[in-house]
Amino acid sequence: MFTMEIVANYPLKNHNTFGISAFAKEFIQVHTIAELAETLKENQGKKLFILGGGSNMLLTQDIDALVIHVDLKGKEIVKNENGYAEVKAMAGENWHEFVQYCISNNLGGLENLSLIPGNVGTTPIQNIGAYGTEIKDTFVCCEAMNIATQEIKTFTKEECQFAYRESIFKGALKNQYIIVSVTFRLTTENHKINTSYGDIAAELTKNNIVIPTIKDVSAAVTAIRQSKLPDPKELGNSGSFFKNPIITSEEFEKAYLLHPTMPHYTVSDTEVKVPAGWLIEQSGFKGKRFGDAGVHAKQALVLVNYGNATGQQMLDLSKNIQETVYKNFGIRIEAEVNII
Repeated sequence: MFTMEIVANYPLKNHNTFGISAFAKEFIQVHTIAELAETLKENQGKKLFILGGGSNMLLTQDIDALVIHVDLKGKEIVKNENGYAEVKAMAGENWHEFVQYCISNNLGGLENLSLIPGNVGTTPIQNIGAYGTEIKDTFVCCEAMNIATQEIKTFTKEECQFAYRESIFKGALKNQYIIVSVTFRLTTENHKINTSYGDIAAELTKNNIVIPTIKDVSAAVTAIRQSKLPDPKELGNSGSFFKNPIITSEEFEKAYLLHPTMPHYTVSDTEVKVPAGWLIEQSGFKGKRFGDAGVHAKQALVLVNYGNATGQQMLDLSKNIQETVYKNFGIRIEAEVNII
């Protein structure tokens, strides 16, 4: 039995972290795998839109489809041996709460990904990452339901084809599967503490922490993110709006000659990553506001809705930023957020 029936013309303002006002033609919330399968089976032929935490999308229009809100809950340690534990979480679990659950159980590996908005089920799609860590580093497998057949398939790390903010679910299998659970392999002892990226070491030093625990790292990452990123409940946003561009060494050298203060990270012998936030800030957008659409004053990667911006106004701002950055630096930056 469904705990919620299909509702017509359903408001989505509270289901996207940008706080954009948009409506779903039809909406249903599913709480179990059986409900999800039944919903898919009974609505074959309809246009579908799968909704998780609503944290990585920009709604530029109403959704002319049946929106299925995946609200599957549950988490458990399924294996614990030889210094490692495998932890399985259902797709509807809040990501940050899941990270805190792991830390409270002394499970290491996800602490650098603290306070990233969204739900567990969408993390592999984007191969989310922050502060030198990505989902693929601890990922074991995910279970996903075939939308057409309702069969559950288990995808290994190799089958997910992870890349920088990419996976097979954004590529060859886009709109074919719904992730229902994700399993991670985490350390139970001898945790691999990663404090080399970003401001983590400085934050730990500030707090007089010399030998940090995974809890310390999580607290440091949380403090850094809170100092730079607005709470979506208070100011609509989707975290980092743009990917950090990875360009060829030749392209970088050309840009670097003109802009010798440009920060950069070597990715390989032929590729260099440049911080998009720096490019945007140098282009004069940091803290700028265009009506209710703006760029956050503390982090230029973050676009914000000051109240009543439409999705189209947010999109127009993002395009303006992309064009200006390209004009200034000859570097193209891509949206990390899914434009709907």
